[in-house]
Amino acid sequence: MAQPFTDDRHPAEPYPGTRPEHCFVHLDETGWPVTPDLAMESGWRVEPENVDLDQWLADRGEPPLAGRMPVLGYGSNANPSKVTWLRDELGLVGPAVVLRARCEGLAAVWAAGLRTRDGQRCATLAAAPGSAEEHSVWFATPEQLRVLDRCEGRGLRYRLVRLHTGRVTLQNGGVIDSVLAYTAASKNRLPVLFNGRMVRCSEIEQEYTRHLGDRPVPSDGLDVTEVHGAPSADDWPELLFVYGTLMPGASAWHLMEPHVTGTPDVVRLAGTLHDTGLGYPAFRPGTGPGVPGYVVRLRSPEDALPLLDEYEGDEYRRVRVVLPGGRIAWTYLWTSPIENMPVLPDGWVH
Repeated sequence: MAQPFTDDRHPAEPYPGTRPEHCFVHLDETGWPVTPDLAMESGWRVEPENVDLDQWLADRGEPPLAGRMPVLGYGSNANPSKVTWLRDELGLVGPAVVLRARCEGLAAVWAAGLRTRDGQRCATLAAAPGSAEEHSVWFATPEQLRVLDRCEGRGLRYRLVRLHTGRVTLQNGGVIDSVLAYTAASKNRLPVLFNGRMVRCSEIEQEYTRHLGDRPVPSDGLDVTEVHGAPSADDWPELLFVYGTLMPGASAWHLMEPHVTGTPDVVRLAGTLHDTGLGYPAFRPGTGPGVPGYVVRLRSPEDALPLLDEYEGDEYRRVRVVLPGGRIAWTYLWTSPIENMPVLPDGWVH
């Protein structure tokens, strides 16, 4: 079983430092390995305690994954010692949740400029058709995102964007569409042009980057939408999996319908549906044959979700789940015990 590790296992120097081969949550100069687990409410398990990641966070008074925003980390932000530096120098608070991701069609490349504070060459992001690299996704709280903004020089050196190029897939199979990322906002953060091409960070180490020069490429090739202002955790995803009274034609569909765009898709989600005896079902995650329901697309998640949270009440908790094929959607989990609740059949009528 994987064990906790300390920062000295992953030094930050030379930039971009080293990174664990697994997902982790980091606090007080220590990282705990995190692994996918469908039986957990969050879909992730913290080792070696064998506890749900959301519970691990709650035990420390911190927001769950549903209250965090996915931000691509392709440079030093995936390094545990850098996380500690962010705490010491920029006031980062709370656990940092850093999940490994396979990035297709994207590459971390050396930038045209150097870091002012130590003269090391920076990494930046670029389109790389046909390629695949392993990087990480921070699930950042709003406060942590403000620290990352300061670290990256948002608006000056890098800009915060929603990334439409490539495919970012977490280790649990979830695909993060339109992931947040910091990409070049100035010429010296554009990829460096050397011998007519960009140079991947994986090709040469920091100490050999001096000879690359400082000529930037005309464009990083990325399709992005710049983020203005502060994004919200409710912004993503736009999809919602409904399995009970909120389904099309069900008793509460009239609450959903004004917020839905497009045609709902029929989907089966891993888990079990139980009969509460109260006229509405209780969904619990797991493996099993799966629960039939619908996936709807919300016109404005940040407007619709607070209304649906109020409708569902304290008996349910909103989480992100991975659908068949890798799409990620919100859904509502039953939070109370399910002992003595019968399992509902597929043909349950609401």
